Amino acid sequence: MEKNKIKDTGLRLLKKGQKGLIHAIFSRFGIIILLFAVQLVFLLTTFVWFQSFISELFFGGLIISIGVAFYILNTRIDPTAKLTWVVLVMALPAFGTLLFFYTELEVGHRTFRDRVAEIISSTEDMIPQDEKVLNDFIKEDAGAASIAHYLQRTGCFPVFDRTDVSYLPIGEDMFEEMLLQLEKARHFIFLEYFIIDEGVMWGRILEILARKVKEGVDVRVMYDGTNEFTTLPRDYPKMLKNLGIKCKVFAPLSPFVSTHYNYRDHRKIMVIDGNTAFTGGINFADRYINQEVIHGHWKDTAVMLKGKAVRGFTLMFLQMWNIDEKEPQFEPFLSFPSLSPEKATGYVIPYGDCPLDKDKVGEMVYMDILNRAKRYVHIMTPYLILDGEMETAIKFAAERGVEVTIILPGVPDKLSAYSLAKSHYAALLDAGVQIYEYDPGFIHAKSFVSDDTEGVVGTINLDYRSLYHHFECAAYCYKTACIADIEKDFQETLKKCRRITKKTIWQNNPKLRIMSFFMKVVAPLL
Repeated sequence: MEKNKIKDTGLRLLKKGQKGLIHAIFSRFGIIILLFAVQLVFLLTTFVWFQSFISELFFGGLIISIGVAFYILNTRIDPTAKLTWVVLVMALPAFGTLLFFYTELEVGHRTFRDRVAEIISSTEDMIPQDEKVLNDFIKEDAGAASIAHYLQRTGCFPVFDRTDVSYLPIGEDMFEEMLLQLEKARHFIFLEYFIIDEGVMWGRILEILARKVKEGVDVRVMYDGTNEFTTLPRDYPKMLKNLGIKCKVFAPLSPFVSTHYNYRDHRKIMVIDGNTAFTGGINFADRYINQEVIHGHWKDTAVMLKGKAVRGFTLMFLQMWNIDEKEPQFEPFLSFPSLSPEKATGYVIPYGDCPLDKDKVGEMVYMDILNRAKRYVHIMTPYLILDGEMETAIKFAAERGVEVTIILPGVPDKLSAYSLAKSHYAALLDAGVQIYEYDPGFIHAKSFVSDDTEGVVGTINLDYRSLYHHFECAAYCYKTACIADIEKDFQETLKKCRRITKKTIWQNNPKLRIMSFFMKVVAPLL
């Protein structure tokens, strides 16, 4: 009934993208297959044409592999990723060496990288830090305030007070609240999302956006380029333009050149009139509001901000939007008068993470919470593919007596990621970490909450893609009213979970264990 209603509005413009062979060619998988083919051809050619020089070629390849391995060990790559690359290069010299240098050379991305760096650098003082707010934060908790110093150093991420933060414990709640807030828009609406797909959710939102454009509201939509091969047609921006909506594709995929599928825009940001913002794990697709059931019940979370801190998300959106603009425009959007809720308590820092610099902002914030926790750290995450530093931080927190509890999916969306998560379970359990899996289905929430005092809700998963390779965002909250709600939701979710012990890690599934054994080697590349 609802879907028919959406279709009748004439705004259901989406068409399914192409998958299968075309999707493979235009993804990182395409370049991997190509390099395997190169190595195969090389080996066959070697055996057929150079049989008399086999030993020389073997030792020549060995010397090159050793040289490349030493080069890798002397780079600034994450230590876990170094190990993966060295194993790959030594085992498959032609494939490993070509793939490594292809990745390091950033083919097709250098101009893009330089432009992003330029935009971020030129806007690092766009939102000046209110020194009184920072000093008050320091007086209240110097340890927690240290994260404000770090975030200010890595980007324009000031700490704000007088911002109301509402926690939304499920996608359906966020969707309902979004519709209410969108109806109130009078000046501008900014949307930056990783996934947009046709259906009830996007259809309802699109209907409001089209109507708001007619009322004179500046509506801008940006989505990641991977949508072009999974959910949206390439001409979708033109379709939205016909409705009066400005639309951009972030880093569109092109044949082989963009097979990095690193540098994806994994952020989820909605900003309305500079006074209201949403972020969290929820994309615009029906599975996020359980209108479409794929992996059981979909548990996701978000936060809604009202007040001065919304400017942080406004700036993050504008930085990405202006990457390809000759004359970047930030005003008047950043100078819009902000609401200042009188009853709002605590401090809020909207922040982002950029894969083009050497700062692992998302990981550092998580590790800071773990290192300062006194009583507990409660985590919800869909993926657990950890580097050595993050695993050590989690274990160390538990080993010093902090209750560290992690909720993960009970029904996986990707078996490879599920098996890799389980590869960490034994070491974490031995350190005293409690691990639960969500029985009803899939956990897509990305949240940390600690000591009834501080928490993070955003887009940042505990995996290599989020911590190293994607553009991400989140809201750090200290003593805001929502902290109690985040912890309450964690406890309610825990009641629906099964606790994992060392005996139940693999669920009597030897195939999952074997998959984990082999996937562990290439985890940093996934």
